[in-house]
Amino acid sequence: MAVPIKNTNRLSLAMERTGQWVFSQEIPTDVVVEVGEANFNLHKFMLVAKSNYIRKLILESKETEVTRINLSEIPGGPEMFEKAAKFCYGVNFEITVHNVAALRCAADYLQMTDKYCDNNLASRTEDFLAQVALTSLSGALVVLKSCENLLPLAEELNIVQRCVEIASAKACVEANFPSRSPPNWWTEELTILDIAFFERIIISMKTRGAKALTAASAIITYTERSLRDLVRDHSGNGTRLVEPEDSDIRMHQRQLLESIVKLLPADKAAFPINFLCCLLRTAIFLRAANSCKNELEKRISAILEHVTVDDLLVLSFTYDGERLFDLESVRRIISGFMEKEKTVAVFNGGDLGQQVCSTAMQRVAKTVDAYLGEIATFGDLTIAKFNGIAILVPKGARKVDDDLYRAVDIYLKAHPNLDEIEREKVCSVMDTLKLSYEARVHASQNKRLPVQIVLHALYFDQLKIRSGGDDTSNLPDAMATRNQLQADVSLVKENEALRTELLKMKMYISDIQKTSQGTTSAKPSLSRKPTFFSSVSKKLGKLNPFKHGSKDTSMIDDATVDITKPRRRRFSIS
Repeated sequence: MAVPIKNTNRLSLAMERTGQWVFSQEIPTDVVVEVGEANFNLHKFMLVAKSNYIRKLILESKETEVTRINLSEIPGGPEMFEKAAKFCYGVNFEITVHNVAALRCAADYLQMTDKYCDNNLASRTEDFLAQVALTSLSGALVVLKSCENLLPLAEELNIVQRCVEIASAKACVEANFPSRSPPNWWTEELTILDIAFFERIIISMKTRGAKALTAASAIITYTERSLRDLVRDHSGNGTRLVEPEDSDIRMHQRQLLESIVKLLPADKAAFPINFLCCLLRTAIFLRAANSCKNELEKRISAILEHVTVDDLLVLSFTYDGERLFDLESVRRIISGFMEKEKTVAVFNGGDLGQQVCSTAMQRVAKTVDAYLGEIATFGDLTIAKFNGIAILVPKGARKVDDDLYRAVDIYLKAHPNLDEIEREKVCSVMDTLKLSYEARVHASQNKRLPVQIVLHALYFDQLKIRSGGDDTSNLPDAMATRNQLQADVSLVKENEALRTELLKMKMYISDIQKTSQGTTSAKPSLSRKPTFFSSVSKKLGKLNPFKHGSKDTSMIDDATVDITKPRRRRFSIS
């Protein structure tokens, strides 16, 4: 395999270099130091002079002549031992920010401190840390990165904590007073760390009073770098999406995401909503813990007025864009926002009996309706899920239902096999009285709509025409219009009932008249008795004040009646 060959070559070079400066002493070697697979032929007296650990191994050995020493557990492995051995022999070597932490740990392991020799390796590395490595943010982060493979010794030597404190302090300064461009360059520097060290730096920045936006900027950059194929790839063309759910990569990504979510600042407005939506989609995809998903849902719900249709679509579809996720997260987010708005309105002196309709709620309602129109084309979207999202928005939050009607029409078009009852269920989420004139005209000619919805649209148009309403103006209050429509329907029903009763009465009178005529023709000699209707008619005729043409009822006198015809007048009708 490639890796062992590479390591073997590196060890061979190290031993070759060591042999060159050891054999140059012209003194035969008397000890072999084993460090993993590498063997170093060295002199005991040179090692014992600087390393108390090697001195004790030789003195405490039961063998009369120690010729082989095993130091495989030394921090940094063969490379760090090579440098430590060079230091013992007085050979120059380079200390850098990349190896200073390992050298400091190796010096502690070999007990190469000033207690046994002045200006020993431990003090040399400490001086480099203080004077060079920890004087800049980049240097502190590189040293901290190198400590990942040196735990727990690097923690015991306080190297990790010193790096964390210096890096967090310098990051706070850069956040407030950038020294170079781009201003957030320091967030890119933090991405080299693993999540444990990154978390410690963010916590240290918070204790130093860093703003929530500062910490959020670092977390966003770190997340997009460490989960690049999941968070930043919105197109679904990630190269690693074929990994099985239980693979080591997916498990690592899941743990990383859960750690990042726990690290989010308390200020819910510190993060853009599209970033939170991407995190939630990643949590759904990776099957993260419920606590992780619930936290993200609460944060999105708190700032939902800033959401766009694309943000909600990010939450809804799989990475390939072919299937819908479980829409329960979207439903909980919208429901949480609506409940929060209602609660805020009540605490601000609102009336529980009135529907709350804030500006933020109207904006969210419009976005939700447009979102429904986007997901309505998918065949696996059930009526229950479609209606379940639509009814979350209070009716008062929609001034007009045109966007919702568009979503309903798209759903009916994408699901042509629905029966009449199912189509009525889909249409039940919208109010035909709140459609614009153009939408009502379209609805009246839409063959996909149930007959009842079409009739409502047509009747409302007729009602507007009769009342002389202007369709270009704002629609009347939906509740008042609905009450008027119900009253008109009741009146129509009453008129129909009266018309039916009148027809029955006419038929009854006709039958009586036929019976009376038959009786008269059978008995001509008998005097004609007045019927009930004729007597009533005569009495009404006597009571008629206009029987002679006069319209003045103040001077009615049967004895002196003026039968002169009044002059015709032309009355205007206003």
